[in-house]
Amino acid sequence: MRKTARYSALAAAGLLALSSLTACANDAASTTADSGSNGGGGKGEHVKIMVGGLDKVIYMPAMLTQRLGYFNDEGLNVELLSEPAGVQAETALVSGQVQGAVGFYDHTLDLQTKGKAVESVVQFSHAPGEVEIVSNKRADDITSPKDFKGKKLGVTGLGSSTDFLTKYLAVKNGVKVSEFAPVAVGAGPTFVSALQKGAIDGGMTTDPTVATVLQKGLGKVLIDMRTPSGSQEALGGPYPSSSLYMQTDWVNGHKETVQKLANAFVKTLKWMSTHSASEIAAKMPADYSQGNKTLYATAIQSTLPMFTKDGVMPADGPETVEKVLKAFNPNIKNAKVDLSKTYTTEFVKKAVTG
Repeated sequence: MRKTARYSALAAAGLLALSSLTACANDAASTTADSGSNGGGGKGEHVKIMVGGLDKVIYMPAMLTQRLGYFNDEGLNVELLSEPAGVQAETALVSGQVQGAVGFYDHTLDLQTKGKAVESVVQFSHAPGEVEIVSNKRADDITSPKDFKGKKLGVTGLGSSTDFLTKYLAVKNGVKVSEFAPVAVGAGPTFVSALQKGAIDGGMTTDPTVATVLQKGLGKVLIDMRTPSGSQEALGGPYPSSSLYMQTDWVNGHKETVQKLANAFVKTLKWMSTHSASEIAAKMPADYSQGNKTLYATAIQSTLPMFTKDGVMPADGPETVEKVLKAFNPNIKNAKVDLSKTYTTEFVKKAVTG
């Protein structure tokens, strides 16, 4: 498998984990980025965006925008890179290695408490798109988050949004954060393998991993947050998750570029809302389906309800995220967060009306 020079540089910097999964995602990103009409053909302004798992359906707008040629249409040469977890995409952004990150909006609140000004500029979703899976072997022992005590629960990475949401569900249901063990297992094959081998009793993941687990008969769905109604039931409101977020100083200094990115992403979200899961799947890199196009289309279909059609932050969404984080995150619980500085609708509203 080919590894890019950038992959090697990031690995040397110690920013990569679960390298086998990441290498596959990076290869897919690099191949597409160099593929002429469907990717950044080397022309236009160069922008690097780190994604918390390019092949995850929750972050699909990133690669889909590339494949549809919308970045090129805006005169941008966007280079998509991949990390197995959103927390690592956040690290790459804050360290200045990339100009943007595609990950969960909740990182903007967490970073503000650490003195970092980061904001969501395009909000892809109004639900987490996450699913709590329970191993079939432990299905009788874990029937709700109340049973998390003493269990090993998989998350993409420690400090990731799956980690945040797992902790919230535990605390909300009377289980202390110290009473269960979060295990960083990534997504895709590494998550499936951990479940299969009993390294975890369950875990939080997204499609297409969810579809694979169910198809293999390895687990069952405990909590489904792929829809707004699922988010409302589990978290008490809309939960804006996947987004394009960037450092505020960079946004303010490159408004024309950010507007072009917003134009491209909003165009993609609109396209997604008018096309079937099969049509969307056909636009994605062939290897994302892992040899099963029907299963991949099913995974997309299950997750489509989480996406916005216009990239605008949902009303009351930031408040829900703050409530969730305050339940278990001592940094945020004891801090005053200025939610108005964690996102902007300036660019997407111009894209929608223009």
